[in-house]
Amino acid sequence: MALAHHHRLRSALGLFLLAPLIGEFLLGNQPITALPSVFLLAPLYGGGALLVREVARRAGRGWPTMILLGAAYALIEEGPVDQMLWNPHYGGFDLGAAYAGARVPLLDTSVQLLQDVLTLHTVWSVCVPIALVEAFARDGDRTRPWLGLPGLSATVLVFTAGSGLLALAQVESEDFVATPAQFAAAGVLIAVLIAAAFLCRPTGARHTTGQGLEVRRTPPAPWVVGALSFAVTSVYWGREYLPDEVPAAVPVLGWALLVAAVLVPCVRWARSEGWTGAHRLGLAGGALLTYAWVGFEQVRYLDVSRVTGLIGNAVFATGALVLLAVSAARRAWSLA
Repeated sequence: MALAHHHRLRSALGLFLLAPLIGEFLLGNQPITALPSVFLLAPLYGGGALLVREVARRAGRGWPTMILLGAAYALIEEGPVDQMLWNPHYGGFDLGAAYAGARVPLLDTSVQLLQDVLTLHTVWSVCVPIALVEAFARDGDRTRPWLGLPGLSATVLVFTAGSGLLALAQVESEDFVATPAQFAAAGVLIAVLIAAAFLCRPTGARHTTGQGLEVRRTPPAPWVVGALSFAVTSVYWGREYLPDEVPAAVPVLGWALLVAAVLVPCVRWARSEGWTGAHRLGLAGGALLTYAWVGFEQVRYLDVSRVTGLIGNAVFATGALVLLAVSAARRAWSLA
């Protein structure tokens, strides 16, 4: 029992640290010289990913719930915490010009910016780290909570305190505060996402036809799922290289098509008995590899020399490849 308890605690700690490493460092938002700041980012990123996973697993829910909770986390981080959704000059960039297309009513932010926020944090800050760490978990622990009530309570406190401190730091450094109406709209949308998350079927519930027969759809091999994940997520990042004269509606509609291209087949495949942990790891691994190459493209935005930036990207990309290879080997070994 003690060994299993320690293993679950290691999994929780691993997720706590892996989320900011993927979300900020592998992406290339932070240079390797800023690596100690992972401990400042972990309460928000790691605390958020850990809470998403623990709350969903405690409720007996699976990935649909975690995806929706991840979307709620995305709005919390980029809304009330750092206010990037509304700050036209966030981080010294002219976001007002970069996201000058259609705006979301009530929330009062760019449609494309909202799409980017939801995609980056739901996929890479939350779901990818959870899937990778769960690949290392024992079969009995994969869908089981890793923390008891004291650990969960501590995570809530760490996440809340970390988010609050970062929010205060952002207000001071950015000299920007959104309107009460914007905060209220974000709060309502976050609440809706959280409520929707718990309307999803509990883990293990099967979709049936009108005759009560289980729907069976055989998914492709895990490596095919991984290749599709890499291709789709890479195409998503390709929108950054569209010519300026391309209408704003094109990437917005393209995003919707990409989301549908992933969700529709994956929902069908996941209802099959042939859908395994290897397939989930393939999805996460494909997205992870996309961040590995995107990080090299982000070097030009870092406040360090190009050489330092590239060295850091190479270190983080190598770490991602090793992590993916070891998790795949462990998954294969557990099935042997």
